[in-house]
Parts: sequence; structure tokens; C-alpha cells
Amino acid sequence: MNFTKYSPKTFSNSLYSMKGISKKTIEEHLKLYQGYVTKYNEIMEKLSLLTDDDYAKANQTFSTVRELKVELTFAWGGIVNHEIYFFHLGGKGDEPTGDLMKQIKKDFGSLETYKKDVKATGIAARGWVWTAWNFREGRLFNYLGDAQNTFPVWEASPILALDTYEHAYFIDYGVNRGGYIDSFFENLDWNKVAKNFEDVLSKCGCDCEGCEDHK
Repeated sequence: MNFTKYSPKTFSNSLYSMKGISKKTIEEHLKLYQGYVTKYNEIMEKLSLLTDDDYAKANQTFSTVRELKVELTFAWGGIVNHEIYFFHLGGKGDEPTGDLMKQIKKDFGSLETYKKDVKATGIAARGWVWTAWNFREGRLFNYLGDAQNTFPVWEASPILALDTYEHAYFIDYGVNRGGYIDSFFENLDWNKVAKNFEDVLSKCGCDCEGCEDHK
């Protein structure tokens, strides 16, 4: 199996000057992101070197193939989740506009209700919250995940990711996760979330450009 090494992305310098989320937290958090990239590449290299014996010994209880494939999902989840998260942080909070705001109001009733649902989901989660577009239902929904490799909700693509692992907030907030979530919203760049929403709608699967079924 061939593979190309994955390179970590760079993010806006505005991450280091956010209100309520310290530069120290971001620096430590980015180290974790880099760790996921390193381990992903390491696992992919090991997969590329599997032998016929490894394949023959594949087993659901324990085997080299199982171990590498399971841990790959954790590493890859850690990469993608953090890239969504860091991509849309470093903004000024404000409010979403245009089609995104219309969709939030349609699916949640108001921006305030949407934020309330994200916050409650975040406090209930053990790892992540994703606001995702559900292609089949044609709506936004806040999904909860307890690990980096919480497996995907089929036919749903995330446009916003909130990290609720303690490493995302413990330096600044201790056990006050709710305060951290408030700061998350205060530093969100809604234009980037809107860009994610636009990109997701363009992939609706019916060759449309945001068709009526998916608005």
C-alpha cells in the first residue's frame, strides 16, 4: 500500500490573541494536533509494510491489522476535528449572516436557541460537538461525540467543531466548561463557518448548487 505523508496545516495568528482562550492553551493544544499528524503518518507507514503473514492473521479480537486500523481512525479523527476547530477560531464572535443565519433560524428557531443547544451538548459531551449538515434530512443538527474516532453520522458533514476535551480549556477555566464554551462563541469567525456551510451544500450529491431540497 502506498501513502503520502500528511503535513500539518497552519492557522491564523489571531489564535494567539483571543479573548478568554489564552496563548498558552493554544500553544499546548497545537502540540496535540501535531501529535495526531505524527502518529497518523507513523501508522500509515506501518500499514504500508504489512506482510502476507499479517494479512493472514487478521482477527477481530486482536491482530496487527485490527490494532493499526482502529488507531488510525483515532489519529485521523484528531487531525480533522482539530483542523475544523482551529480554522474557525480567532474571529470576533459577532453573528452569522446570510444563508447560514437563515438555516440556523429555520432549524433551531433562533441563534440564541442554537447556541443554547451547542452549549448543553458540549457540557454533555466527552470529546466533541459538531454542527453538521444532514443531507438526508436537509437540516443542521448538533451531534455529540465522545472520542476522536466517534464514527461518522452517515450522510452528515460538519461545518463547526467544538473541542470539549479538558485540554481545550483546563488551563484557563479549570472545571468551568460552560465558561470556555461562551469564550468559544466570542472568538468564532462566523464567515469561516459560513464558508464551510457553502462548501458542504455544494456537495449535496445531486449536482446542484444548493438546490431547494438542501436549503
